[in-house]
Amino acid sequence: MFYKQFFDDKLAQYSYLIGCQATGEAIVIDPMRDVDQYINTATRENLTITKAVDTHIHADYISGLREFAERGAKVYGSDEGDADWKYEWLIGSDYDYELLKNNDEIKIGNITIKAWHTPGHTPEHLSYFITDGAAADVPMGVATGDFVFVGDVGRPDLLESAAGMEHVMEPSARTLYKTVEEFKSLPEYIQIWPGHGAGSACGKALGAIPETTVGYELRFNNSLKSASSEDNFVKFILDGQPEPPMYFARMKRDNKIGPKLLKGLPNPKRLTVAEIKQLAEKGKDVAIIDTRERDQYAAGHLPGSLLSPLNKQFNTVAGSYVDEDEKMYLVIDEHLVKEAVVDLIRIGLDHIEGYITPADLRVYKNLGGKLDTLKTVSFEEMENLAKQDGYQILDVRKGSEFSEKAFEGAENFAHTRLFNRKDEIAKGKTYLVHCMTGGRSAVASAYLKREGHDVVLIEDDFTAYMNSKVTA
Repeated sequence: MFYKQFFDDKLAQYSYLIGCQATGEAIVIDPMRDVDQYINTATRENLTITKAVDTHIHADYISGLREFAERGAKVYGSDEGDADWKYEWLIGSDYDYELLKNNDEIKIGNITIKAWHTPGHTPEHLSYFITDGAAADVPMGVATGDFVFVGDVGRPDLLESAAGMEHVMEPSARTLYKTVEEFKSLPEYIQIWPGHGAGSACGKALGAIPETTVGYELRFNNSLKSASSEDNFVKFILDGQPEPPMYFARMKRDNKIGPKLLKGLPNPKRLTVAEIKQLAEKGKDVAIIDTRERDQYAAGHLPGSLLSPLNKQFNTVAGSYVDEDEKMYLVIDEHLVKEAVVDLIRIGLDHIEGYITPADLRVYKNLGGKLDTLKTVSFEEMENLAKQDGYQILDVRKGSEFSEKAFEGAENFAHTRLFNRKDEIAKGKTYLVHCMTGGRSAVASAYLKREGHDVVLIEDDFTAYMNSKVTA
């Protein structure tokens, strides 16, 4: 059996290519939208991808299932769950497809992939037992999707907190408890191949190790250990979950009704200085995404531009602040353009029209082009400013962080929720924006400034400052 795990470190997403070397067939589990990465790997291994399958209707990225269907592969989705969570784009289509129920099987040469209904994270969720029939008659591993991770389980609140469905959070947690009880009966040697790793918003304590075993998780996974009773598990699993990015609702929608076909990667053009000047005058009509570090952005950026450094939070930030239909322009080093384009299309942001290099920006400035700046202060300066009329402290950390310790009088809006809650932020104030160390507050400040607010970024360490006040 051929096995390869793929990892996107920004979305913290795992997908799997599994092939039978005897017959040359292969399948991909939970493919991302840019499917050439799997096809190229399979080709190098003398394999042909004939099938692709999802564990569930994903909320954090666009599935590659439809791309594979367009290329002639047979695709599989879940037929479990209620009527609200079906693969609408597949049902009745001309694609070669099959919808799976619990215990249904997929064959790839000598390999058997057996569906296991594991609801809780979502109602339709399936995991897949993998048995290499050439070597054994029992499974060696299970692709658990968003059911069990290293160190955690998939959060059961997303249908309510991200997709907008009411009163489903606790019932989903109780369903997940029953699935966890089934998990406890699995042989301890079975390997766990999860759908996400550390950094994913699909859980609250995911580990960075790419694989694990049933036995290890039963001993050391705190979410599983909390299942000593149903009520204890429900309380533990719902407590402290971070606010999911609001673009998750759009991903659920697109993967349910049918993602747009990619038809090749966008090929943005490098703008001339004259075009940069025109772009600077468009304001909010387009989305200018500045991928530089926050100190560079603060020192000088195009008016109305957003900040989204090309780090592990790039997808989350861009997805939280850019509408799917907006035309986008990047401020980015030329050799990083393709990386950013791939990151954006993976969350359905396809309209990438052009880019500007930092060198282009300097030329534009030297020729008299207008740049805005972002004021930064320390926490000590912030507290002095907050005593004055017209200033308001805005804490953009997670709600759980805010409830643990916060400045008196501060308002809390998680940075991934600002887009949907912008009408709650009053005009006419100067907002003193902070998080823990400045990363989240910097991107939030850029967004608020684009929306017409006066902002000051707190460029400081929250924990160190609070500790200094205690010991002073």
